[in-house]
Amino acid sequence: MTLCGIDEAGRGPLAGPVTAAAVVLGPHFPRDILADSKALSASQREAIAKTVVAGDACWALGWVWPEEIDTLNIHHAALEAMSRAFTSLREKAILEQPVEVVVDGRFCPDLDDPVSGEAPSGECRSIAVRALVGGDREVPEVMAASIVAKVWRDRWMQRYGEWDCRYGFASHKGYPTAGHRRALSDHGACPIHRRTFRGVLHADSVPSA
Repeated sequence: MTLCGIDEAGRGPLAGPVTAAAVVLGPHFPRDILADSKALSASQREAIAKTVVAGDACWALGWVWPEEIDTLNIHHAALEAMSRAFTSLREKAILEQPVEVVVDGRFCPDLDDPVSGEAPSGECRSIAVRALVGGDREVPEVMAASIVAKVWRDRWMQRYGEWDCRYGFASHKGYPTAGHRRALSDHGACPIHRRTFRGVLHADSVPSA
């Protein structure tokens, strides 16, 4: 049986994508290096993410972009990112059947079963999906997914922040810090801001830098 962990990063920011990772760890992966991503420093997360990429693991990402978030709402966007991550994983790796997917949180994404064609919010012929609150503290595969999602989203926000330096994205990654709110007041919203979020609603749209 294959155990796949899925988690997302980026529900709370005012800007940028929500990013999910799906991770399957192999028998030789050093699970003792894993921990809750929120309890790790940025440098620790980076080091672990490099181990996931280079080590005994299969992984994939799913991205949902700001305009999609505004259309779907952040709850459904996070679930869609998880679904996309799992679809990408299934495209790049042959998963030993059956597959158990553990998702951090209270809700399961829709994952199309490749054998039965069903959408398994519960049991399916080849995939079982369950949501586990605190999964990123208990299940190594979910811990790894949480770290990978956070690292890749942070990298994306840092790169965007180098291109548009008005908002300080490289430091706060789009979260609603005091400095970010001041920048929104000074410059209005940029193309990656989530227009439906309360902290952005009254910011004037401005052209890209």
